[in-house]
Amino acid sequence: MIEQLVSQIEERFAGLEREMSDPEVIADRERYAAVGREYRELEPAHDLAQRWRTLNDDLEGARELLADGEDEELRSVVAEAPGRLEELAEEIRLAMVERDPNDDKNVLVEIRAGAGGDEAALFAGDLFKMLTRYAELRGFGTEVLSQSPAEVGGFKDVTFAVKGDGAYSVFKYEGGTHRVQRVPKTESQGRIHTSTATVAVLPEAEEVDVDVDPNDLQIDVYRSSGPGGQSVNTTDSAVRITHAPSGIVVSMQDEKSQLQNRDKAMRVLRARLLEKAIADQQAEISAERRSQVGTGERSEKVRTYNFPQGRVTDHRIKLTSHALDEILGGDLREFTDALGAEDKRRKLEAQAAAG
Repeated sequence: MIEQLVSQIEERFAGLEREMSDPEVIADRERYAAVGREYRELEPAHDLAQRWRTLNDDLEGARELLADGEDEELRSVVAEAPGRLEELAEEIRLAMVERDPNDDKNVLVEIRAGAGGDEAALFAGDLFKMLTRYAELRGFGTEVLSQSPAEVGGFKDVTFAVKGDGAYSVFKYEGGTHRVQRVPKTESQGRIHTSTATVAVLPEAEEVDVDVDPNDLQIDVYRSSGPGGQSVNTTDSAVRITHAPSGIVVSMQDEKSQLQNRDKAMRVLRARLLEKAIADQQAEISAERRSQVGTGERSEKVRTYNFPQGRVTDHRIKLTSHALDEILGGDLREFTDALGAEDKRRKLEAQAAAG
């Protein structure tokens, strides 16, 4: 079975290499980009397949030579190679799990203060810093689309875009309810409080991904207001867009121009409609969607940040780290890698069960 998979990977990779040097493909910019993308996606699996092939050949050669005499080094190869071949086979199967079609997209991240009043707003601010710093560490760009700052600091809610190739593949595991346990600055008794903030991660939709009929939109304009309801603009620059079929409402007032607010509101609306379409599709495909890693179910408690003990626990994979400060500083790679590996394992199990 694994021999057949290795051969398929080798043949497809060789075919892609030929296509990338084909003048006809090179002349067609769109096709060349698609071939290049598939080549890059298949490369890790091909590297593993090459290592499997080399080790398998070494094992067969060692067995033949051992039949003619004794050799300690050959005996060691014969003893150790089968276990390593099985490990490589598992890595190859995981590398070949079908990718999420949205993995390459930019994302919109919405953070909202949950239970806990002022402390929840401060925690929402901490999550905003953590996720934007993580984006910078991964080489992505960020753009704040809208924000409602809280008077004590932090945010009631904030929405920002993360731009870069593969942004969704990195940030999709951050969706859900994040929980913090710490002593608030306003707490005189030194008691630990538990507060929450929700994070929604939406793949940013292109116009081709979501067909929005202008007749389905109700667009209202009004004057934007600052903290305490004071007017910050003398023109009707704030925009509220209601999508009648889905009931989704998006408001935007951060920009001084009505046109800019409308453009930003449409970006958020398209992303939410795409998320809804994906959720509906996944619900049809799998009744067990709720139990899967990285679905972004907002009712899920995905992670707890415990300040007194300096630890962070991801409840989906039972992973605990004691590097609280580093994680809040944006070092989330350990969690992303572990969640990605678990996601692939589940998909592989589902593929095996279906096949």
